Amino acid sequence: MDVSDVLDYSMGMTSLVSITVALVCIGFSWWALQQFRFDLFLKQPKSAPAKMLQVLLSIALGYEIARFVLDYFNWSRLLTGMF
Repeated sequence: MDVSDVLDYSMGMTSLVSITVALVCIGFSWWALQQFRFDLFLKQPKSAPAKMLQVLLSIALGYEIARFVLDYFNWSRLLTGMF
């Protein structure tokens, strides 16, 4: 394996981990949003637009959580260069 193959493999693994973390965080946020009472704020909480809102909220929340987790791991990996 030359350097180019190693870099391609490393980038591929990083991408796979990032996608997996994002999907897991979106799943956790969907699960957590199931406990939120949307019926207090929406006219028709069982309608398709209400479900779409819940999906979009879980994607937005899950993405932000995943970004935090991935940034945290990257920052902690960069700390090893200090010592």
